[in-house]
Order: sequence, then structure tokens, then C-alpha cells
Amino acid sequence: MDAPTFEHGEATTAGIRDSQILRRLLTYMKPHWRTLIVAFTVLLLATSSNVVGPIIIKVFIDRYLTHGVFPRGPVALLGGSYLALQIAAGLLNYAQLLMFQTIALKVIQQLRVDLFSHLQYLSLSFFDRTPVGSLVSRMTNDTEAIKDLYMSVLSAFVQNGFLLGGIFISMFVLDVRLATFCLFLLPVIYGLMTVYRKISGPVFLLARQKLSDLNAKLSESLQGMHLIQALRQQKRLQEQFDEINNQYRAARLRNVNLNGLLLRPLVDGISLLTLILILSFFGLQSLHAVVDIGVLYAFVNYLDQFFEPVNQMMMQMNLFQQAVAAARRVFHLMDETDFAPRHLESSTNAVTEGRISFEGVSFSYDGKTEVLHDITFVAEPGQTVALVGHTGSGKSSIVNLLLHFYLPDKGRITVDGKSLRELELENFRRQVGLVLQEPFIFAGDIASNIRLRRPDLCDGEIVAAARFVQAEPFILRLPEGYEEKLGQRGSRLSGGQKQLVAFARTMANDPKILVLDEATASIDTETEQEIQTALGRMRSGRTTIAIAHRLSTIQDADLILVLHHGRIVERGTHQQLLALQGLYHKMYLLQQGSETDTRIPTSID
Repeated sequence: MDAPTFEHGEATTAGIRDSQILRRLLTYMKPHWRTLIVAFTVLLLATSSNVVGPIIIKVFIDRYLTHGVFPRGPVALLGGSYLALQIAAGLLNYAQLLMFQTIALKVIQQLRVDLFSHLQYLSLSFFDRTPVGSLVSRMTNDTEAIKDLYMSVLSAFVQNGFLLGGIFISMFVLDVRLATFCLFLLPVIYGLMTVYRKISGPVFLLARQKLSDLNAKLSESLQGMHLIQALRQQKRLQEQFDEINNQYRAARLRNVNLNGLLLRPLVDGISLLTLILILSFFGLQSLHAVVDIGVLYAFVNYLDQFFEPVNQMMMQMNLFQQAVAAARRVFHLMDETDFAPRHLESSTNAVTEGRISFEGVSFSYDGKTEVLHDITFVAEPGQTVALVGHTGSGKSSIVNLLLHFYLPDKGRITVDGKSLRELELENFRRQVGLVLQEPFIFAGDIASNIRLRRPDLCDGEIVAAARFVQAEPFILRLPEGYEEKLGQRGSRLSGGQKQLVAFARTMANDPKILVLDEATASIDTETEQEIQTALGRMRSGRTTIAIAHRLSTIQDADLILVLHHGRIVERGTHQQLLALQGLYHKMYLLQQGSETDTRIPTSID
């Protein structure tokens, strides 16, 4: 059997014992302890009803049937009692099943809330290295597998445990010697369960991992479907998906083979052997003494009832191992400590002016290769500082550090003279407006997307924000206006329309600091010209950090920083940088379509 592979960090949970995982799962049931007590009480009553039934039949056979005497009153009482017990057992089983499943749904609901809440505070570096499909699989498939533990496994083990206890008590009442013999079955069954649990654990964990890989590949393929079709890569992606799907099928087949060997077939074999021994005992006893048919019937019935719970418990071991494997993955994610940076000191400092200062900042994503080297600059309140440079020069990394998504390895970033570490993160980000190159539009209508950061916005404020960025004309042309449903990621809007909605969402919060990350890259030339006036108004009175490829959009910036390989190699206004005739000048000529040699050098002297 191949050793299972693990996702990043998941091997750390492989050494945790199943009992520790189970104890942690059971802690989620503490808030429901009153309901649990009632459910277990009902379960005990239902089990007792099932155990008493064969005793009634035994009394009827030995006292009346074998003697051919059927007094109406006692027989009717026995029959009525048996019928009442069966009806009571059915009703009680329904009640306990309903209570256990209600608790299970509440527990899984809370588990998913806890897991989703935990994800909200993990760092972007964690999401950089973790496939989205894998996270979705843990939130859905793995928690669904855990639900079976609460919904059926625990109640089945408790119910069958009560039933086995009642059966043994009844067996000892009928015949002490046979009951004692049957006690030797317990270590055999326990050993079988232990072997199954140890062998099946890695198999189930591997299956959960392959299902996660399957979801990750599916999510990636669906998100990139336009590119797949454009490049005609359907066949290659299908082959990759088939390979992962076959790996998942192979992992599940291992589980099927294991269940086919160690579950019902083996238990049925032990049951048949035990039945042969019991019947042989009664057969030999009949040679020397009279055998009570009622006792024989009751013992055989209890023996059948004994192995049926064992079979059910063995079958539940299948779900138990799946739940434990799924819980390992879920708890591994919940124990992830790679949190997004937070303020380290208790502070309620808020942004008042918006003065931004980078002081000798260096940064690396992987701790090895620096992507920023000694970045130093100041953006005074109300100024616009533009970041330009070729792809990979470090522009987005500066923005990521400013938004406190990552912590710098060296140097310091301050806002209004206070380190980002000293600012209360929620207050700080409330004063920062962010517009990305590819704006994210949530499913819903336009109004809900504009009021995303401020749910308390009234309709008038939403309209005012849309008018401010000149988004209202296209919104009013839509059939439903501000109530127009946008579909997933705003699929019904053009790139420029999405950007305008993002502008309105940003301005509705009236931030003191504005971050524009290629904000006009997705907008056509005509639309860009229309919103340049709006961008000017957006920047007015606000400290603005703007990343731009189109140099024409930042010619009026107060300070332009030219980055190359993570360093600031030039700085100044548009005219000053053109006069230097350095890297910025070459980039400008290239965009102007000059025939002059505009090859960007690989190194800066």
C-alpha cells in the first residue's frame, strides 16, 4: 500500500491519536448537553423495549405453547405487552433519531462557522500556497463527513452498546454457562475493530486528500475556462482531471476492499461459528435433560440480536474512520497559525492626515529572495505618489505592505508618524480605499456591491457615490438600475463597468488614503478619458498611492517612483524624470511608439 501524501503541513496532524481527534469533536456537543441527556434517555428506553421482547416470547412458549394451554387473559396480556413494546420502541427510536440529527446539524453549523471565521484572519501568504478548491473541500465535503459522526455513529455506538449490555444481562438470566461463553466474543470483536481502525485510517485520509485534489483541479479549471477554451486545452485538462479522478477512485477501492474483508463477511463468519457451538451445546444437553424450547428460542434470538449490533457498529466504523480523517484535515486548518499581520500594541490611533512614510523597507515572500530592497519615500497628505516599473519590479509588494497584508523584514512603515503596528487595523483599513486592476464584484445587485464596506449606507448615499465616479449613466441604462443582478463576479458587466462600480464602492467610504492598483488597466480609452476627471476628484484631498502601466494617467502625480528589481532607481515628477533620460524616459518613449531604441536594460548603472 502506497503511503498517503499530505498537503502543506498536514503531516503534522498524522501523529495525533484518533482519541484526541474524537475528544475535540465531542467538545462541540457541550452546549447541547441537556438535549443529549434526553436523547440518551430516550435511546435507553427504546433499547430496553427491544431487549424485553424476546423474554415475553420465551414466557409464552415455555408457559403456554409447549403445554397447549392458552388462557385468554394472560395470553392477551403478553400479546398486548409485546405489541405495546414494539410500538413504544418505534416511537422512541424516532424521537431519539430526531434529537441526535438536530444536534448533529447544529454542531456542523457551528463547526463551519468556526472554520470560515478562522479563514478570514489567515494571512495572504497562506492563501498564496493553498489551492482554493482544497479549502472548499474542507468546508463542505470534510464537514459533511464529520456530520455522520454526530448523526449516526455516536448514537449507533451508544444504542448498540446499551443493546449488547441488555442482551448479556438477559443471557445470564437464561443460562449462566452460555452467557459466560459468549463473553469471550467481546475481545474478539474489539480486536477486529482495532485492526480495522488502524488499517483503514491511512486509507481514508488518502481518499479525503484525493477528493480535495479533485475539487482543487475542478475549481481551477472552471475559473480559467475562458483561457482553456481560447488555447484549446480542453483535452489536456480532461486528461489531468481523469488522472486525479482515477487516483481518487483507486483510493476509494482500497476502502471498499477493506470493508469487504473486515466488516460484515468476517463478523457473519464469527456469528455462524458461534451459532453452531450454541446449537451443539443444546443438542448435547438434550441427550441428558429436557431442553426448554423457549430458552433455546430466546438464546438464539439474543445471539442474532448480539451480532446485528456488532455488524452495525462495524459498518459505523467505516463512517467513524471517514469522520476522523476529515476531522484531521479540518482541525489542521483550524490550527493554522499563519495569521494576517495585526497591530501588536493596544491602540485606538486613527488616520487623521494620511502622511505615509516608508523607511528603509525590505521584504521577501519566502524568507529567501528579497523582492523589495531599502524602499524609502514619503507621501505627504493630499499628494499622489505613482509607482511605475516593469512586471515584477515590486510595485504590488509595496501596496501589500502598506495595506498590512504582510510585515516587512526590515525597516518601518508609518502613517501620520505612527508605525502600522501601532494602529488599530480595523480603523486603519476603514480609512483606506482600494481599487484593484481586476475589481472583485460579488454576486448580488449593484447597490449591495457599492454598500459593501458600509452596510448602513442609504440609497441617496449610494446614488451620490455612483454619480461622483460617473457610473450612474450606465447603471440607469440597465433594466433594473441599482437593483440589477450581476451574477457571479459581475459576469453581466464589462470590465470598465466593473471598475466604475469598484470606484463607487471605494468613494462611498470617503477614505483618507487611496490606493489605485492599475485602476484604469481594464478600461477602454474612451471610458478612461471619461473617468479621469472622476479620478482627479477622488485623489483631491487624499493621499494616493497609484500603480500604473499607462504613464499618461500619472503625469500629474506629485512624485513618481521608478522601480527596477525591487529598488527605487529614479524619483521625481514627470518632467524631471523625462529630463533624466533614464529608465522612465525609455518607458515613456516605448509607450509613445517612438522608433528610438527603447530596450529596457537588465541592470541599472
